[in-house]
Amino acid sequence: MSNSASVAVTEQPKCLLIAASGTGGHLFPALAVAERLEAAQFQLEWLGVSNRLETQLVPKKYPLRTVPIEGLQTRIGPQTPILLGKLAVAVWQTRQLLKQGQFQGVLTTGGYIAAPAILAAWSLGLPRVIHESNAIPGKVTRWLSSICTGVALGVEDAVQYLPKAKTLVVGTPVRPAFLTPCELGLPIPKEALLIVVAGGSQGAVSVNKLVRTCAPAWLDTGAWIVHLTGTQDPESQSFQHPHYLSMPFYDNMAGLLQRANLAISRAGAGTLSELAIASTPALLIPYPYAAEDHQAYNAAAFAKAGAAQVYRQDELTSEKLEQTVLNWLQNPQTLEEMAAKAYSLAVPDSTERFAQLILEQIEATP
Repeated sequence: MSNSASVAVTEQPKCLLIAASGTGGHLFPALAVAERLEAAQFQLEWLGVSNRLETQLVPKKYPLRTVPIEGLQTRIGPQTPILLGKLAVAVWQTRQLLKQGQFQGVLTTGGYIAAPAILAAWSLGLPRVIHESNAIPGKVTRWLSSICTGVALGVEDAVQYLPKAKTLVVGTPVRPAFLTPCELGLPIPKEALLIVVAGGSQGAVSVNKLVRTCAPAWLDTGAWIVHLTGTQDPESQSFQHPHYLSMPFYDNMAGLLQRANLAISRAGAGTLSELAIASTPALLIPYPYAAEDHQAYNAAAFAKAGAAQVYRQDELTSEKLEQTVLNWLQNPQTLEEMAAKAYSLAVPDSTERFAQLILEQIEATP
């Protein structure tokens, strides 16, 4: 399939169920491809969980259905029968939804919501496509990719873990705003170096504490800091400075990362895709409790390309963090070189590639 392939417009609307839940890493790529599929005249509905981030983001655009499902554990324990029972109920409910809504297929971006979606679609003989953004595929992807009609991957490294799956590397779709230049909308001088700190959609309290310790030294160089603390940080307002802007979230992440000279960030696959497309160098601190340490594997690819420096959280001191960033602020040429290397990892047409795979799967089904 050519990278320049465009998504054809279907002759009549086709119904697709999108199963994406939990964090921005699952939701934002799904929302990006959903927008593209809408342009191809797909009718879309969403499958999620009642207490996750999708309840805030999805209903503005698509009908949201929810099922009671929790993460499945790899080891058998006292909760296993309960979790399997919830899975069975979720599969049955999803199967009924697919039949009643006359859906032509299922698209999922992984996570535990993917299990009932894939199993229900498989039981009905419907096309089922999963996108796995991480270098180390998640449990559900490894367990169920062999019964998917298509498996889209964010990075080539993941192929080796899915020997029985029909895989295609498409990159990880980013929010459409990242594909065009965006104004920042914050009162930061154009000539000032800007550090952006972001812990992902769930925030990162431990990283926030380190950054506030180091911030005075960075601000003394004339740099500005935009610190996205998340909503769970009780000390989010404990440090004040005219050039330090602290907020839980910022809607215009495209404008923020495009303007940033440096990001301090977790290493979720979606975040890394946005850093790459925005040409943003990074100091990456992988979330240490991520399933199977997948953020560390994601970050390793950026480090190997020279686009980032990676520190494990348990080895990162405020002294290391402060000095690493100071060295970069004092050597803008290094940041420019890292920015170019970051963009070399971007897949600007990822959304198009992914949407085309889905369309081909649907069209190939009688």
